[in-house]
Parts: sequence; C-alpha cells; structure tokens
Amino acid sequence: MTAIFTVTDMTCGHCEKTVRAALAEALPGAAVTIDLPSHKVTVEGDKAKAEEAIREAGYTPEAAAA
Repeated sequence: MTAIFTVTDMTCGHCEKTVRAALAEALPGAAVTIDLPSHKVTVEGDKAKAEEAIREAGYTPEAAAA
C-alpha cells in the first residue's frame, strides 16, 4: 500500500532527515520518497503507522491524493 502525505511543517533538510529516520524505524525496509519543495512524503507500507511515526517526530502529516 502506498501512503502519500503533505507535511507542510517539513521545511528543511534536517526536517527531511528526521521524517525519514522516523519512518525507517516504524516501517523497516519501506521505500520512502520525500519531495521537500512540495512537502510530499510517499511511503510504501501501513498508512496509519507512517502517519503516527511522522506525528511522533513532531510534524503534522495530512493525507494527500496520489
């Protein structure tokens, strides 16, 4: 399952690294793509776990259309 989120408060390289690390911990081995200019995070795996991991990292994910 592919989950796509808009994370508007992810604004810099450090934010991207933090989100990527949180997703890697929550969903080991999942493919993660982050497009910082558009604030899009795409992750292969459990959408609920991905959303929770992003929130626990201190960011505000919103479900986005594919």
